[in-house]
Amino acid sequence: MIEFIKGYVDYVTPEYVVIDHQGIGYQIYTPNPFIYQKSNEEKIVYTYQHVREDLIALFGFQTREEKALFLKLINVTGIGPKGALAILAAGNPPQVIEAIENENETFLVKFPGVGKKTARQIILDLKGKLGDVAAYYAPDLFTSEQFEQKETANHALNEAIEALKVLGYAEREIKKIIPSLMEESLTTDQYVKKALQKLLK
Repeated sequence: MIEFIKGYVDYVTPEYVVIDHQGIGYQIYTPNPFIYQKSNEEKIVYTYQHVREDLIALFGFQTREEKALFLKLINVTGIGPKGALAILAAGNPPQVIEAIENENETFLVKFPGVGKKTARQIILDLKGKLGDVAAYYAPDLFTSEQFEQKETANHALNEAIEALKVLGYAEREIKKIIPSLMEESLTTDQYVKKALQKLLK
């Protein structure tokens, strides 16, 4: 895994930049290639290497936090690397984070390739799970106490979900009850009990 590449901007296209690192040109897809300008100053690009059967590609970001948000987005069903880049290209991660936390589907469907179903999936998968990124981009979105409560509840809910999977419940069944569970702040044990009540209805 290549964590970052440090080098000189050699070439800029609407889709990617080429970074010259010790005589090797790395083609890196970025949300907005034009933020990189050719100069005599070295740039650091934080990278993610995407591997498919028919493709190996590098995706690059200005900060580790932008990369972290990208990684969270591509883990959402229906969002690929190019879709995640399109969301980040707007250059306003705080708005994206706020839209997810406030369940603002109307904002999310404005992005290319994001329909209502995918917007709902983004909210379902990421709401309450963006603490590390939001602390950097949108520190005013929550107070530290709210943040702590969200992170604690989120950890407990994740543990409860894992417990339900171990018990043999299908992921699609569990996903149906997650939104209602996210409305409460419980311990892992309480989440499991509450989830089982809902699953057994």
